[in-house]
Amino acid sequence: MTDRSNLTFLDTPLVSERLFHPRPEVSGPGARPGSRDYLIPVNGGDVVGARFHGDNREGPHVLFFHGNGEIAADYDDLAPVYTGLGLNFIVADYRGYGRSTGSPTVSAMLGDAREIFTFFLDLLARESFSGPLVVMGRSLGSASALEIAAAFQDRIDGLIIESGFARIVPLLRLVGAIPIPPEITEREDRFNLSRISTFEKPVLIIHAEHDHIIPLSDGEALFAACPSEEKRFLKIAGANHNDLFLRGFRAYMEAVFALTRRLIAP
Repeated sequence: MTDRSNLTFLDTPLVSERLFHPRPEVSGPGARPGSRDYLIPVNGGDVVGARFHGDNREGPHVLFFHGNGEIAADYDDLAPVYTGLGLNFIVADYRGYGRSTGSPTVSAMLGDAREIFTFFLDLLARESFSGPLVVMGRSLGSASALEIAAAFQDRIDGLIIESGFARIVPLLRLVGAIPIPPEITEREDRFNLSRISTFEKPVLIIHAEHDHIIPLSDGEALFAACPSEEKRFLKIAGANHNDLFLRGFRAYMEAVFALTRRLIAP
């Protein structure tokens, strides 16, 4: 397990206000038939919500961390696509999002990712789910996914990053969280790059050709930094940050399915 980076200097009201966009879930728990809801205890007495779709005991599991303007319930309509392919789809929120309590900060998001991961690792073992486990992160969620990938590489089987950012400073500038904290070092700026540079298991990186929020070059940088001998880069032609899935639906899901099936039948 790697040491946890100290990014508490990013836990300022300005950074949190610009980086996170929490909103509550209004549909109530169990909005999708066949799903299960969990409230996961995290450090400080808060709980973070997650929704588990599927019940394939031998199938692959995808633990998904969403983007900053989304909540787990937003993926209720997409979940049947995953479960229809035989995948179990687990979507996790952040503090203040969905049914979670508390307020989001950078360090809480990263620490909570570890707590969420170990919660579901224990749950899968306890309920005799035996399939491989893939961690996936979209946009802001790429940091959570890569935190897990670096800390628990021996406990996961694959990694998927969609619209992931490579460096912290350009992201802070993009959202207007300026001035940039003077404490940030080159190593901390390269947070996502440094984490993927240690991951050697199967990797899929998906990025929109014309991403107007996180440039395609960020996805390419993450791909180049990854040492895995089994990695794939999928560029969704003509797409931007918010319509990537709609424009590239078939290629996107085929790539996800190919990675997860490869883990079952090498």
